[in-house]
Amino acid sequence: MHDAVVVALGTPVLVGVYENGVLVETIRSEGMGSDVLAEIFDPLCKRYSFSHFIYAKGPGSFMGIKVTYLFLKTLSIVQKVPLLATDAFFFNQNSPIKAVGKLYFVKNSSTIALEPLEAPQMNAFVLPETIEIENFDSDNLPYYGIDAVG
Repeated sequence: MHDAVVVALGTPVLVGVYENGVLVETIRSEGMGSDVLAEIFDPLCKRYSFSHFIYAKGPGSFMGIKVTYLFLKTLSIVQKVPLLATDAFFFNQNSPIKAVGKLYFVKNSSTIALEPLEAPQMNAFVLPETIEIENFDSDNLPYYGIDAVG
């Protein structure tokens, strides 16, 4: 059995396939999650049997979070595969994540806060070479961090 990990908080969209916790396939797409997730998962679901779907539940792009959650939650229900999640900081070495204007999400121990930063050192999202299922949570609801502006 395999596990699929999805980081679709913006561009690029990253999907990793893990076997026994080791990354065996990486898909990187410059498209938007709403356009590419189905295209990515169609062939993957034909080649692999998944035991877990895992995603970065935020913070990040509101639309990226929503689309990814809805897509994977639907796939999870249809295929009867558990959906797990973790915060996005797991995939960027705990560096700040752009919110709006000069505001950035930062993680201090287990708390996520919104802080104004002038020139933050930001790391790109990456898929880890290995994962442990115990590091992911069944509390898979999206984390937006701030209310939508409108």
